[in-house]
Amino acid sequence: MKWLWLVALASLGWRLWVSAALPLTGDEALFYWWARFLDYGYYDHPPMVAWWIAAMRPLFGDVAWAVRLPATLLPLGVGWAMWWAWSPVSRERAAWAVLLYWLAPVNWLNALITTDSPLILWAAWSAAAMVRAEQAAEQGRSGWALHKLYALSGLFMGAAFLSKYFAVLLGLAYVAYFLLFARSHWRGLFVMVLFALPGATVNVAWNLNHCWTNIMFNVFNRNEDAVASWDTVLSYVGMMVYLISPVLLWVGWRHRQALGQVSRRHALLACMAVVPLLLFGLMSAKKVIGLHWVMGFYPFIFVLIALALPDEKAMIRTAKGLAVILALHLVASVALAVLGLHQWQHFRYYHRLVEAARSEQMVQQVRAPGVVLASNGYSSAAIFGYAAKVHVPVLGMGSVHARQDDLIVDYSQLEGKTIRVMATREPSVEDYRPYFDQVRLLTFQQDGAAFYAVEGVNFHYGIYRDVVMAEVNRRYYNFPAWLPVKGCAFCQHLCGKDRCN
Repeated sequence: MKWLWLVALASLGWRLWVSAALPLTGDEALFYWWARFLDYGYYDHPPMVAWWIAAMRPLFGDVAWAVRLPATLLPLGVGWAMWWAWSPVSRERAAWAVLLYWLAPVNWLNALITTDSPLILWAAWSAAAMVRAEQAAEQGRSGWALHKLYALSGLFMGAAFLSKYFAVLLGLAYVAYFLLFARSHWRGLFVMVLFALPGATVNVAWNLNHCWTNIMFNVFNRNEDAVASWDTVLSYVGMMVYLISPVLLWVGWRHRQALGQVSRRHALLACMAVVPLLLFGLMSAKKVIGLHWVMGFYPFIFVLIALALPDEKAMIRTAKGLAVILALHLVASVALAVLGLHQWQHFRYYHRLVEAARSEQMVQQVRAPGVVLASNGYSSAAIFGYAAKVHVPVLGMGSVHARQDDLIVDYSQLEGKTIRVMATREPSVEDYRPYFDQVRLLTFQQDGAAFYAVEGVNFHYGIYRDVVMAEVNRRYYNFPAWLPVKGCAFCQHLCGKDRCN
């Protein structure tokens, strides 16, 4: 299908342009610094995104498009997995599924690298191997010829788990399928789990040696402020309507009988598409569900639609409808791209746009010989550090998110230093006065936006440790006493032990 290759190449070219044109976001800069401090786990998430970025650096350097290259290539890898999984069912419909997926606007506009990027790829390949395994089981294959496919699905599942914990949702989809539709194939599920275990073991080992911060953050700390709200549910529904698109929703409704038949005939596919999205729907009662969270389970919708449509004419109409929506997105993107930065001055978050687009100039204004650069927030610190080509620590409490500095920064090394703490909103000088002999507020301008630096002379680590680090310990390192711990860099810095009272 010539259109398949044309759309593949056109979308790749567009994503390359996006990846080169946009400055790194705060999250991307954080993951870049993860790759610079390479580890087998991190405070917030498992390590896969850092491993991907680290693999790019020796080949292409630290430029934005190189950091994002795995995400730029991602839709091609997912499309290949879709084709491999469902071409034995129908080569033509598998090709249409890939084409429809590649026509989705999000697969043109999103070249940002996140922790979800590797999850999307490995989940697609785990699902593809599981589909091929079930196809082989239905054909009567047995022994290693069959179980190697379940094992492959498990290996990819382990890689997905080392990307993000949402991989568990795909695992729950497998469990639902085997319990409800394929109990006689339970050995396949067992093999999948067995080969996924190394990924989970790596994660447990990292947590054991790093004060369980990964578990504490994802299970407890990030959910402390969660409250039930219909607003978050409606937001999730609206987001899914946008992602699936009015075109596919209309097509699905129009051919709902065929869609139901396909779902019953391909129960594994239906479980992989529906179970995770339903679970996200339940989570949305208390949390805002990010658009990127659902992307690992998004491709299965296109396969369901492609298998349900009655003929080629319906496929073509659906593809044309998606192409029209895509064209509107691309025109809007070009219009936004030609706008100058100053035209956004009345935007509420203009200071964040300036921070991302002009971080190098901002750093040059603040830098001074013998002065340590710091920031008051993790996202800003990562962006300024990327611009300065040196790691910029956070001075202060920071936020509940992205606290990797707790594990890699030894604040005792700043004893006696003069430090300038950069901020895009005016900070309180009084917040920093206890930790320095002298403190003053410096004000700068960049593209019409004011930004600031608190300059502190002669940093007193002992006071900072007893006030800020002690409070950090109380808030974020209060892991249950029954959990064993083999190492904790933060607690070692604070009290010389792996667990501080």
